[in-house]
Parts: sequence; C-alpha cells; structure tokens
Amino acid sequence: MRETPNFAGWSVTVLHREDSNTERLLRQLRLLGLKATMQWKPITTSHLPDMVIVDADQGFDDLLPWGGDLPTIPVAALLGSEAPGRIAWALKQGASAIIAKPVAASAVYPALVMALSIHEERKAAAAHAVHLEERLRLRPIVHAAVRKIAERHQVDDDRAYGILRRSAMSRRMPMEQLAASILGGVEPLPEAS
Repeated sequence: MRETPNFAGWSVTVLHREDSNTERLLRQLRLLGLKATMQWKPITTSHLPDMVIVDADQGFDDLLPWGGDLPTIPVAALLGSEAPGRIAWALKQGASAIIAKPVAASAVYPALVMALSIHEERKAAAAHAVHLEERLRLRPIVHAAVRKIAERHQVDDDRAYGILRRSAMSRRMPMEQLAASILGGVEPLPEAS
C-alpha cells in the first residue's frame, strides 16, 4: 500500500464486551468516518464487515469465522495483556495490528492502517504462491514439450528449452501455455533459430 487509506464509509465490527475502552474506541472510529458496531458474539461469513477489531484478552476460537485460515478481511486485536497465549491467539486469528488497552485515540488510525496494509500483503503473497504452485504443477508439460523440441531438432535439452522460451516470449504467452498448446497439437513446434 502506497497511500494511507481513508476509512470513511467502512464498516467495522468490534468484538468486545462494553467498557470504557470500547467507548473510546467506538468514538474514535466514528470520528474517522467508520460505521462501527459492537457485539460479543461470533460473526458469520454472511455478515462480514470491512474490518474487525477483536478483544484478544477474552477472545475464543469460534468468535471469528476463518478458524486459523487467513482472514478474508483485515483484523486488529485489542490487547491489554502480555500473556503469550493471548498474543498467540490473536496471531492465529489473523490479527495484523494491536491496539493496546487502555485505548488511546492516537493509536487507532495507525493500527487500522497497519491491519489493512498487512492484510493486503498477505493476500498478494497467497495469490503469488497459488501462481507459483500452478507453474510448478505445469513443469512436467514444459519438460515434455522441451523433449519433443529436442528430438525434432536434434538438440540438447538446454537448447530446446531456449527455443521454447524464445517462442513463448515472441508470442507473448507463458511458457506453460505454449508447451500445453504444442503437446495438444494446437501450436506447431517452434523452429530452431
């Protein structure tokens, strides 16, 4: 994230019992333009806000719907304890920022920015991992196409790989896609240059 976000119009659910901390937090969230609600019951995937702030001191495992998976929305934790177990619980829930108790108004906006930024980075990293896994899954197809090119042009695998790579680049398509097209008979074998 390059710019600090404007949270005006965002919905946020604070999962916490009502107390003086939540009064200050809700007031600050509303000053920042967020539509803030508070509850102390689990949220469901059918009613997800744009962001959630959860009480890590008293939170329990079914409070958030992703159960140890990456959260689908940014999560910040309210934390007044230094207990390692409570910190571990917040991390397991996907919290990427902490708002310390007692809540200071000046700590809220930076925590929201951090939660959003880290959430977006996690999503990008997960998407990149899926892309890399797909490319890895397709490596046998690339290898088969390289072998076919090597046999056809009577060259070694390194040279055949170079031929496939240059052909994919000139066609502006991924090597895996070209390799699959070659093996499927949709594309002719590239010429050796």
